[in-house]
Amino acid sequence: MPSTTFDHLTPEQLRELAAQLAERVVHLDQQVSGLSQQVHFHKTRNEQLAHEIAILKRHKFAKRSEQLSPDQISLLDELLDTDIAAIEAELKAVNPPAAQGEPRQQPKRAPLPAQFPRTLIHHEPDNTQCACGCQLKRIGEDVSEKLDYTPGTFTVERHIRGKWVCDQCETLIQAPVPAQVIDKGIPTAGLLAHVMVAKYADHLPLYRQEKIFGRAGLPIARSTLAQWVGQTGVQLQPLVDALREAVLAQGVIHADETPVQMLAPGEKKTHRAYVWAYCTTPFADLKAVVYDFSPSRAGEHARNFLGSWGGKLVCDDFAGYKASFEQGITEIGCMAHARRKFFDLHVANKSQLAEQALHSIAGLYEIERQARDLSAEDRWRIRQGKTSPILNAPHKW
Repeated sequence: MPSTTFDHLTPEQLRELAAQLAERVVHLDQQVSGLSQQVHFHKTRNEQLAHEIAILKRHKFAKRSEQLSPDQISLLDELLDTDIAAIEAELKAVNPPAAQGEPRQQPKRAPLPAQFPRTLIHHEPDNTQCACGCQLKRIGEDVSEKLDYTPGTFTVERHIRGKWVCDQCETLIQAPVPAQVIDKGIPTAGLLAHVMVAKYADHLPLYRQEKIFGRAGLPIARSTLAQWVGQTGVQLQPLVDALREAVLAQGVIHADETPVQMLAPGEKKTHRAYVWAYCTTPFADLKAVVYDFSPSRAGEHARNFLGSWGGKLVCDDFAGYKASFEQGITEIGCMAHARRKFFDLHVANKSQLAEQALHSIAGLYEIERQARDLSAEDRWRIRQGKTSPILNAPHKW
């Protein structure tokens, strides 16, 4: 019988080797288990996103009720297109396309209008010296155009990426493609920012923006704008998460919720949803507001947003916050809401007691106006000397 590589090992060495192999097998089993869990998660997430896309597309292309006005239909289409684009972008991020042997046929994009002013942006290698010592020679270039916009005027960024080759070792060098918000898309970050600000800050629906762009020389279809909004929203999510973390790093936060009418796909009537606002105090170094949309006013939405935060929350007397106060958050009542009750009494029947309360609260606001520009220490001192007596007086009154 031929000898093996283990013949020279002692029994102790063999036992040690067997223990190492067993440990290696356990480690590999753990890796296989972890990979299986990842595959299961991605598969489940893909199925969920695909299901959501199918539902949204069914609502988009199914027959609609004739009771909806054309404006309502266009707004609903915008929301559906935006949601579909956002889900598809997330699906692509979760499940990036695998490299294929044959290149996939890309749809041919119409060239941007020739009358738009062009800005040439050249991207060349920092060094045109080959590693072998030879000087590289420029043999061509790749050109891509991005659509930019300033109010009333379209312009085009023409990106030119030169190709440099070494005749000696046939090395090809080219500057990398500049990073874009939408991969292989035509809009610049400036155009996307304009669309997002116009929609969410200036409240311009996409069908109106389509008309505005048309007057500027290029009517961009609202379905395309909706896709841009959805994809941009996904790209901005890390900034939203970072802003939330920055706000939750504050010791004091103001919170309030505002009702908005929501039209869900497939429903003929709107129902009341809510946008919750969480902001820093006027005296904080960070001036920030985070908005959180929820389909209802249930207190669980506030608890989900605040998480393990345990600071001081300035809010009204809405019952939805009460559970958070039982979990370590300190409640700070809003004097404006307390004043409103006395104001309603005074308006209703000219109550003299209510008028006294209003004058007392007005004194608090006057102190705050005086302390607005003071340092934190001076503000604390003036509140202890002037505000506390006014706040304590109503209890005796």
